Amino acid sequence: MDVVILPGSKAIASLAADAVEALLRRKPDAVLGLATGSSPVPVYDELVLRHEQRGLDFSRARAFALDEYVGLPAGHPESYREVIRRVFTGRVNIGPANVHGPDGTAADIPAACQAYEDAIRAAGGVDLQLLGIGTDGHVGFNEPGSSLASRTRITTLVEQTRRDNARFFRSVAEVPSHALTQGLGTILDARHVILLATGAQKAQAVRDLVEGPVAAICAASVLQLHPHATILLDEAAASSLRLADYYRHSYDNKPPWQGL
Repeated sequence: MDVVILPGSKAIASLAADAVEALLRRKPDAVLGLATGSSPVPVYDELVLRHEQRGLDFSRARAFALDEYVGLPAGHPESYREVIRRVFTGRVNIGPANVHGPDGTAADIPAACQAYEDAIRAAGGVDLQLLGIGTDGHVGFNEPGSSLASRTRITTLVEQTRRDNARFFRSVAEVPSHALTQGLGTILDARHVILLATGAQKAQAVRDLVEGPVAAICAASVLQLHPHATILLDEAAASSLRLADYYRHSYDNKPPWQGL
């Protein structure tokens, strides 16, 4: 696990976008894993800018969303399929047919979850997965207590998650109580995972992720088992890390050939 501490969200977005750009220039038909929430938005903005100004090409790329609410009708502005389209995929030249998400409207939820796993596998697996982290350490909608080997499935959202997401709705009562999410085992299958965290409210979750035990109480801690996980933090999110100086030293002395 590489932990990189940067001055703020702009530097984080630039570095994460560097990784996506390098991947697409090396492998134009790469499979991207897309997260929603506020943390990845600066990355998407930076990628859109590079598409417009540098010709960064997404035409052959494929994308899989991390999660989706259950029960929101198709086209609902806060469904994650719509959010991803609004903040990213609708602003670059990736075809709508190449953007996939779990089907939160399916009549047969278990079958929909298996179909999503099968689709990711058929695409060759995710090359680069973007992640945020919740204040309780969840990634995707893998809440505390999730199996570290879990696959795409339906989950019940904890009240803290619903309160955190209420800012996107008119009230917490409108936030769905269930969601479909890629499981922790599914996320671990991605070849490269980049997790983004900013703000002091994420500091404890970041410490549990990076320096705590691998445990279901902090779902994100499973990334300690990933062979290529990169954690991009601002100073506030890194403020509780005991080894922060070591992480800074390691990144400052990283060999140029090693990349992110």
